[in-house]
Amino acid sequence: MMVTWLAVQARRYKAASVGAVIVAVAVLAAVAAPWLAPHDPLEQDILERLAAPSGAYWLGNDGYGRDILSRILWGGRVSLFVSASAVLVAVVIGGALGLIAGYLGGAVDRAIMAAMDVLLSFPSLVMGLMVVAMLGPTAENLILAIALTAIAPFARIARAPTLAIKTREFIDAGRALGFSTPRIIIRHVLPNIIDDVLVMAFLWLATAIRTEASLSFLGLGVRPPTPTWGGMIREGFENILDAPWLAVFPSLAVLVAMIGLNLLGDGLRDATDPRLRTE
Repeated sequence: MMVTWLAVQARRYKAASVGAVIVAVAVLAAVAAPWLAPHDPLEQDILERLAAPSGAYWLGNDGYGRDILSRILWGGRVSLFVSASAVLVAVVIGGALGLIAGYLGGAVDRAIMAAMDVLLSFPSLVMGLMVVAMLGPTAENLILAIALTAIAPFARIARAPTLAIKTREFIDAGRALGFSTPRIIIRHVLPNIIDDVLVMAFLWLATAIRTEASLSFLGLGVRPPTPTWGGMIREGFENILDAPWLAVFPSLAVLVAMIGLNLLGDGLRDATDPRLRTE
């Protein structure tokens, strides 16, 4: 029965299934990098520097003779961890602020949304550049910078359905029974908006990967020699005419991960939207 149900859902949401497979493969490849990587990502072989893809080095070598495939696998660990951590921070902080603003309303709502408007006034890349430039290029600061760019969108996503749900009869019944505000928010409002927040999380994770790669490309990511996708693109850009594989393959890794996350997010949106399920 379970296998049949999964097969039906896979046919119904083909794009989401493809996205889920891509994301699963990317995550598993990053987690299993110590076992999958054919070479040490930091090991240099000067005699093989800028070597083209071959049987010994499937994706070629960089300017220091390091294996590109191994560095992509290990770089995925850093890029995915930083992006996922940033989105998780944004979901917790932004979602909480949106819930509070939408449920309490009044001056609290206006103050929180005014602060979110200030954050939204900065383009995500500019905000990231400001934070990392001031605090320094470390993984922790990179997570903070990306999270700051996503807090406001998650606050808005959480606030909008909260405004509608707080007027429902079961919320009025909870107030009449003497339930506290935190209990109503956590036990009755949050479960009804979590689907919207999760869909947004998957979609925004693709944006976080792009932002992390952009900051690393500008030299504000995790410091070398630790491999990251954006850092590899930056290093490869210097030899783009002589050895294009240095930048092309990590760029494809970023592209494929973003496509998978967008497909998965769109599929989850379709699956959780009752209007689309009935079509």
